[in-house]
Amino acid sequence: MILFRYILRTHIAPFIFGTSVIMALFLLQYIMRWVDQLTSKGLDVPTIGEFLLLNLSWIVVLAIPIGVLFSTLMAFGALSSAHEITVMKASGMGLFRMMVPTMIVGLLLWGFSFWYTDQVLPNTNLRLSGMMRDITRTKPTFALESGQFTTHIEGFTILARNVDSMGLMTGVTIYDRSNSDRRTVVSADTGRMAFSPSLTRLIVHLFHGEIHQTSVRQPNDYRVIRFDRHQMAMQADRFFYEESDVSGSSRSDREMNIDDMFVIVNRARSEEVLANREFDSVLTTHLSYLFEPSSIPTYQPTQREVLDRASATISSVRSTLEGQAYRASSEHEVANKYLVEIYKKYSIPFACVIFVLVGCPLGVVTKGGNFGISAMVSLGFYILYWATLIGGEKLADRNILSPAIAMWSGNILIGIIGIVVAIKVNYETTPVKAALLWFRRRFQRQ
Repeated sequence: MILFRYILRTHIAPFIFGTSVIMALFLLQYIMRWVDQLTSKGLDVPTIGEFLLLNLSWIVVLAIPIGVLFSTLMAFGALSSAHEITVMKASGMGLFRMMVPTMIVGLLLWGFSFWYTDQVLPNTNLRLSGMMRDITRTKPTFALESGQFTTHIEGFTILARNVDSMGLMTGVTIYDRSNSDRRTVVSADTGRMAFSPSLTRLIVHLFHGEIHQTSVRQPNDYRVIRFDRHQMAMQADRFFYEESDVSGSSRSDREMNIDDMFVIVNRARSEEVLANREFDSVLTTHLSYLFEPSSIPTYQPTQREVLDRASATISSVRSTLEGQAYRASSEHEVANKYLVEIYKKYSIPFACVIFVLVGCPLGVVTKGGNFGISAMVSLGFYILYWATLIGGEKLADRNILSPAIAMWSGNILIGIIGIVVAIKVNYETTPVKAALLWFRRRFQRQ
């Protein structure tokens, strides 16, 4: 138990460091895509913090397996570099026994990741998608610059020739196109503007100016109104971030748990079976009609009538068969789409176990106790794993591979590599020779 605790203790710091680095890299990449939206919409700090926290929710699911791989490489590499692995082997402890505590922790992380992916992540993804829509709909921060036309208010163009630090505008001109039947131009010597208490209207106070109005349909109808004080109200909603209610929103496949997705899969499979049965029924009925002996009709149709009737029948049957075939294919694609997400919820968390299996022996072989080697090996397996995962998802969507094989192919491939390397390190020989040696010892005992 002392050795087990010592082995686990060597994993803690590398796991925290590796997971944190991966999360930071993913988050930084995502922020770069949204930096314009976050900086130009006038969002407050709590809103930006919530947005980043919701993004960390899906990032942590991807970062934990990579953190496990990095920590096992670092820990077992450091033990190998310090010859502690050799000492443990000399005392009768093989590699598989050394891996027991790490494998137990990997299984616990698998259970946690699976629960988090199935129960927590769908709700955070739903909230994140709603927040992304709200941010996208929010208009850029309203601001007037001296000598610059502003068109942020729909239906209005505002020009202030000078704006001082206190918000006082001089030489103000406002072009009002909100009324389709009338064009209005307002000019004033000075003015101030502010949002209404509800933040839905922009109130403009103007002093000493003129209002020029002309009718679109009657150009001769032209009015000039002079004023000492004039107030204009403009519709200005969505200039501030407004959080929408997503509780009643429809959910996509990544916003559902496994039980909800299985409901859709079962419905799609039932519809596919019904469509195939209808296809077979229509095809069988008309084939039977073609080969059954027909009675001699009392009325002899002309050749033209026979051809027209046959053409209409063929067209009707073809349309029915194509419709049922398309229906069956569409339902099959729907079932595959949700099955891919279901198996993904199982396979990605299980990578915590697979990366323990491959990371421990590779750490011993490479003596990767330093950051550079561990990071390079982790990156290589990360690319391999995600290439198989993404490639498998594309093949499953095209009905080339079954969703189960597509989503588990990465785990299977890396698991095989891990087993081969672990056997080689544990028995210090190739897997084939190790199997032969095991059988030889087995038969000698008998």
